[in-house]
Amino acid sequence: MAKRYVADIKPVNAEAIGTSVTGKAELIEEDDTLKIKIEAKGTPPNMMHWSHFHGFLDGKKGRVPGKEADLNGDGFIDLPEVYKVAGQTMVPFDNAPQDINVPHDNYPNSDADGNWNYEFEVPIVPLKAKFIEKFGSEDLQLDSRTIIIHGVPESLDLPDTVEGTVKEYGPHTTLPIGVGEIEKA
Repeated sequence: MAKRYVADIKPVNAEAIGTSVTGKAELIEEDDTLKIKIEAKGTPPNMMHWSHFHGFLDGKKGRVPGKEADLNGDGFIDLPEVYKVAGQTMVPFDNAPQDINVPHDNYPNSDADGNWNYEFEVPIVPLKAKFIEKFGSEDLQLDSRTIIIHGVPESLDLPDTVEGTVKEYGPHTTLPIGVGEIEKA
C-alpha cells in the first residue's frame, strides 16, 4: 500500500532576498521506492539550489519558520536559525539521495524564470540503511519532516551575522528560501 505525503512550500527570507519562493512537493513511498516530485517558482534564477528534507531526531514536527525565528534580528533566517524550527539537514534532493551526501554541486538548477523542479525515484532499502547509519533509525518519519530549498546569488549582500557554512559552501548556498511542512495526504 502506497503512502503519500505532500507539502506546500512557503517563502522564507522573501523580503531580504527580493523574491518569494512557493511550490508543492509530493513524496510517495511505494514498495521499494520513494518517489519525490518538487516544483517551485520564485527561486533566484539560473543557479543551483540545495534542497533536503530536514527534521528532528526525536520526531518532533518540523515547522515553517516565521519572523520570530530570526533570533539575532539581522533580517535573515539563516541555517542555524532554521534548524531550531524545521530540524537538521537529513536527506538531500540531489542525484543520489540514498547516499545522504549533502555538501556538493549535484543539485538541480533553477531556470531563467526562477522555476526549480526536482523529480527522482529513490531506492528505499539503501536510503533506510544510510538513514540508520546517520540518524540511528530506519523510520524516515516523513510526516514530521520539512522540505527546505536553499540558495541565493553570491551578488546578494549578506551581513556578517548570517551563518551556515557547510564545508566549503557558505551562507549564500545554505540560506533557506522556501520551506514546506510534509503532511500525510
